Amino acid sequence: QVQLVESGGGLVQAGGSLRLSCAASGRTVRRYSMGWFRQAPGKEREFVGVISWNGGSTYYVDSVKGRFTISKNNAKNTVYLQMTTLNPEDTAVYYCASTTRYMARRRDEFDYWGQGTQVTVSS
Repeated sequence: QVQLVESGGGLVQAGGSLRLSCAASGRTVRRYSMGWFRQAPGKEREFVGVISWNGGSTYYVDSVKGRFTISKNNAKNTVYLQMTTLNPEDTAVYYCASTTRYMARRRDEFDYWGQGTQVTVSS
């Protein structure tokens, strides 16, 4: 059984940083692309970024490029989302997800999801 568990969310002031973690079990992250999504209140869940199975490629939505970085630690079977220069528009529940499709970006291409972790950025 595949489980993804996010952690690291919290309250941060604008301009601050947070690092989210996604610990996987039942699936080896080094074999799959892993993505991050977020959902703000009253909005659709949106794609944030994805990292390839070997960690060699990443892709980000324009709104987070240059501020967010996705990485993997294969030994810990964990994926990270490092977020810097946060602003109130980044406030959302953040989800990690796993996919068998290389560098997927659509929600329906991801087959396993975590429960989410809340990130709140105050102005």
